[in-house]
Amino acid sequence: MEIRILRYFLEVAREGSVTHAAQRLHISQPTLSKQLKDLETELGKKLFVRSSFSVRLTDEGMLLRKRAEEILGMVDKTREEFRALGEITGGDIHIGCAESEGIKHLARRIKEIQKQYPGIRVHLYSGDTNDLAGRLEQGLLDFAVIAQEVDFSKYNYLELPWVDTWGVVMRKGDPLSEKEKIGIRDLLGHPLIVSRQGLRSDIPRLFEEKADQLNVAATINLTYNGTLLVREGIGYLLTFDKLVNTSGQSELCFRPLTPELETRLYFIWKKYQVFSPAAEVLLEALKRREAPPL
Repeated sequence: MEIRILRYFLEVAREGSVTHAAQRLHISQPTLSKQLKDLETELGKKLFVRSSFSVRLTDEGMLLRKRAEEILGMVDKTREEFRALGEITGGDIHIGCAESEGIKHLARRIKEIQKQYPGIRVHLYSGDTNDLAGRLEQGLLDFAVIAQEVDFSKYNYLELPWVDTWGVVMRKGDPLSEKEKIGIRDLLGHPLIVSRQGLRSDIPRLFEEKADQLNVAATINLTYNGTLLVREGIGYLLTFDKLVNTSGQSELCFRPLTPELETRLYFIWKKYQVFSPAAEVLLEALKRREAPPL
């Protein structure tokens, strides 16, 4: 299976048309159609359902699309790293980030190294810990910033100088908004909106034996989407402070939990990882300016 053919396959999958994909790839339609047929023959599976003017992926095609994106992402990242070897005039750094205002500490170090090396480019990917850890294991990320305890057997880390405080985002004027702090019992019976990561790890830690009594109305991956659900009256959003605009013009407000629940922020990377020069520069900048590795 050639890398070139996987790129052809992805282009057709994205365009939904062999004709349009051929035009974008600057090859003839018959040539592209033959390449796709050869790929299906090699894999022994039908990848597309073809109609007069379009194509759509079969279940097998969807699986190949996911794998092809991972493979090509790794190929492109490897190429970038080798281009950067021997020089630190530029290069690409791939970082996965949890949602936290503490990312500002990372942003400051990025700004610092880009002043010295303007050719360095940083690519951020937002996600929860499981998603980021998976991409880190696949080599698609150089680093990840997570809001969860670190697996010491897999990762080295720096503890960033930031603590996120948990609380509840709700509509202003809601009866619970009259409280300065929200207790666990205040939330029982109310529809809650929580992150999928929080549902797995933070919620059991917060609610303990009462976790099974929660009314989880929705789960989210990104806090912004959760605020849209809150605005529509779907539920109360459990999230970190300072992620949501609750200023005077906003229709939302934030109330911290009591007893207080805090989560630390960690900058992690795989053990025994070999870095590109650009990634090494960022890591050294963080080691100099932030908390030392433990």
